[in-house]
Order: sequence, then C-alpha cells, then structure tokens
Amino acid sequence: MKMVCFQSMMFILCIALSWVFSAAGPIQVSGYEGQAVNISCSYSQGYESYEKYLCRKECSNNDVLVTTTGTQRNRYIISDDTGRRVFTATISDLGLTDAGTYWCGVTRIGKDIYTEIRLEVGPADICCKNSTRLQSYEDSSVSFSCPYEQSDQDNLKYMCRGRQASTCLQQALITSDTNQKGRFSLTDDKVTRKFTVTITSLTVEDSGSYLCGVQRNSTLDVFTAADLEVKEWCCVKSSELSGIVGRPVTIQCPYPLQHRDNRKFLCKGDDRKTCRDMMSQSRFSLQDDVSSSSFSVMIAELKAEDAGMYWCGSDPQWRVGNYTKVQLSVDFSTTTEVNPAGSETTSVPDRLVKDVAKVLSLGVIVSIVVVLALVILTFSVIMIHKYKCCRAPGAEVSVKRNQRKAAGAQEVICEADMYENLGAAAASKQMTLNLDNDDSLYQNFSTEEIYCNQMYIKSKR
Repeated sequence: MKMVCFQSMMFILCIALSWVFSAAGPIQVSGYEGQAVNISCSYSQGYESYEKYLCRKECSNNDVLVTTTGTQRNRYIISDDTGRRVFTATISDLGLTDAGTYWCGVTRIGKDIYTEIRLEVGPADICCKNSTRLQSYEDSSVSFSCPYEQSDQDNLKYMCRGRQASTCLQQALITSDTNQKGRFSLTDDKVTRKFTVTITSLTVEDSGSYLCGVQRNSTLDVFTAADLEVKEWCCVKSSELSGIVGRPVTIQCPYPLQHRDNRKFLCKGDDRKTCRDMMSQSRFSLQDDVSSSSFSVMIAELKAEDAGMYWCGSDPQWRVGNYTKVQLSVDFSTTTEVNPAGSETTSVPDRLVKDVAKVLSLGVIVSIVVVLALVILTFSVIMIHKYKCCRAPGAEVSVKRNQRKAAGAQEVICEADMYENLGAAAASKQMTLNLDNDDSLYQNFSTEEIYCNQMYIKSKR
C-alpha cells in the first residue's frame, strides 16, 4: 500500500516539475505595430499527436486564441512541425495592446504542459520605416552598413532576411559571435559605430529584404532595414570587333568616373570566371584616357588564334555595369597598303587571290580571241568559196587580157538565178557540147573552174 502511494506521489511530482521547468524559462519575443510576429514553442517526444494551442491570461476556454485543431482564428494561425517537434503560432497586424504574456500549451490528460511567452510590441516607426536600397549582380558581392548607438558597442549584432524583427535573431544569417558563416561575413568597427555584413558569390535568389539588428536585453532590439536587388549577367554591354591578320586592332573599354584610379584589365575566355589575363603579353598594350572615362587595349600583329571572347573592365568585383564583353573575329583577307618606303606591299593570301584572278582573266580573253578567230576564218572560207564560184571566166588565165573585159562586164549571176530562163538553159547545153570538143581548153583549168565557167557561159547565153 505504501509502495502505491509513493509511486503516485512521484508521478504528481514529475508533472509539477515538468510544468515548473517549462514555466521557469520564458521566451522573449518582440514585434512592431502593423507587422506579424511568430511565436515558436518546442515539446518533448511522444506528444506529436497531441493538440497544441496559444492562450493568454489564465488559459481558460475563453482565453484560448487558436488550436492545432482549428489552425486559424481571426488574426491567429497555428501550425505543427511534428518532425522537429515545434509548433508555431503567428499573430498578424500587431497592435500595442498585443504586448504581454502568452502561453504555449500542449493538451494532455491531467495538467497541460505550458511554455511562457513574453511579447513586446514597439511602435511602427522604430523598425523599418526607412530602408536602404542596394543593387548588385550575380557572382559579385555586396556589403550592408549598419550603424548603432554608442551604448550598443558591446551588444550582439546580427543580420536576418525579411522584415520579421520579432524572429530576426532566431533566424539570423550571421552574428558578431561567429564573424564568418559560409558566404556571409561580419566586421564591427566600434570607432565609427558601424558593423558591416558582406555577402559574396551573389545569386538572383539573394534579392529581397534584410534587417541588421542590435540586441538589447531590457528593451526592443534596434534594426536597420535594407532591400537588395541582384541582377542577372544578361544585361552586360557587349560589342563585336573584327581585325586582319598581321595588323593591329584596338578594343575600347568605357568605365565609370569613380573607377578612374582602379586597375584596368583585359582577359580572354568564353566564361568570365575563368578568363585569362592578356596584359602580360608583349603584343597587348593598354592606354587609359581619363578625360573620356575609357581605356583602350591595342593588339599588335594580330594572329588567327587571337579570335575569341574578351572581357575588359575597371572593377575587380566584376560588376556588370563596369566592364564590356567583346567578340573579336580575325579575317585573313587584306588590301594593298603602302609601306614607309613608298612601295606597295600585299599579303601572301592577297597575292594568291590576285594571281588566280589574273589567270582566270587571261583564260577568258584567250577563249574569246580563239572563238573570234574561228568565226572570222569560217566567214573568210565561205566568202572565198562564193567568190570563186561567181567570178568571170578566164580571170585567172590572163589577168592582163581580161582587165578591160572585166571592167565592162555585167554583174555576175550566180547559180541560184541560172535556171530562171529555160531558153538560157538550152543554150548552155549546146555550149557545153562545143566545149567538150576542145580538149586544149581544159588543160589550163581545174575541174572547179571549168564548172564555174560553164555556169557563167550558161548565164550569158
């Protein structure tokens, strides 16, 4: 019997101690007018399926603000992460009257488990009324400057994302206790009373709102707000340039006025992250023109392998607006130029092209001359043949004897007109018979001349 009483007393004592432990360490939460605040409470293993709730005052039925059974009620929303064993109640549109004591409760048989929450609400103009706007680009870095009061020199400094001042410290990206955390670093200059948070290797996802916070144990933490915009590299200025092998080419690179004292650079490569610095090569020379806020890089004696992508700028942080991307193409064709001595010089490719052009031109001319010669020759042969067939008889036997006869002779009638007169045809036949009897006459004429003479005699008849 005594054993049973002892066990019962120990059970009641454990419940009481559990409640006292939870109540002994209140959670401090702060928020600001018009904003929302998150109140997160953890619980022990084994209570994942139990009902959780947020309440005020005595936590009677009328004091319960929201439960995981209902999840939402007026300005209150609650959610339960059973994996982490944490439930979170959110109060939106805070007012100054929302400040006070709250309780996170876990419903169970007997006495519920409670965790005390103390909420402080500050005026809206304390946090985030003014915000600093910052702009940067992918893969570059950005720094937030956060001032504080002299009385806060030894206090904890931190930064978080968003505008939730009440949970900023809990969700801090970095604090002054660590100074370095991944891509985030924090430095505190107590002389100027400013701490600086730097983010490197920026991405577009880093865009958004940030809060710099200074912890104050007795009052609300103080904050400085900033809005960051991270732009893509698509907006980089780009240009195209072409050059000729063996000749110089100049790349022009503008830069902002505030970069006049920065180191200027030119590198080559398709990827800006791995491009190779070219200024160490003797063929590359840089000249800075401060008056025009630009510098130029001249590449002497251009080579075929010089073609490619170049990046020039004046900011080692690789900000897009401060450099230029240049696509250089190299051409092997050249035009004739005059060297200092006055003689014309032409590149080997140019001479080759000109020699080929000359050969082609000469071939065309020769072809035309040959065709014309063939036409003239053919025409001459035809004309000579027709002339032989249509001239007066005996002209070749004795030129002197027939000069007078040829002068008074009538126009020769060719073979096409010989048979228009039938009478002339009959007479020509008789003449032919007479000629056949005179063998001595044909000894001085060729067959062709005899035929032509016969045609001529027929026409005369």
